[in-house]
Amino acid sequence: MSSKPAITVSRIDLDRIEALLERLPAAEAAHFDALRAELDRAEVVEPAAMPDHIVTMNSTVTFKDEDNGEQLTLTLVYPAGAGAPGTVSILAPVGSALLGLSRDQQIHWPTPDGRQRRLRVLAISYQPEAAGHHHR
Repeated sequence: MSSKPAITVSRIDLDRIEALLERLPAAEAAHFDALRAELDRAEVVEPAAMPDHIVTMNSTVTFKDEDNGEQLTLTLVYPAGAGAPGTVSILAPVGSALLGLSRDQQIHWPTPDGRQRRLRVLAISYQPEAAGHHHR
């Protein structure tokens, strides 16, 4: 597998996701080691300094599944906001994979059946930081 792309997360997103992971029951928390590893290797920036081509929490992102050509547009949300049409939770494998990616970056992500899929970020149509919503 190729090495993982560099990722960038905002300090607020990092703090909130880490707090979310800390509240999970131990049996569930073990499922999110990959997300923790992503957070551990991320470059952390203040929300006001976040480049506008990076996927952050509450961003709306269009990405392509490189294996089947399918394009999806989803908003990356915290679990409380998941379940609404057009959203994906940060705790879902694809949500964890998208966080911190730049436009045109691709990443491999595991599916629940254990296979690997490749996704590429095509566009970010809304990013809270770029819109001036630094404390959403």
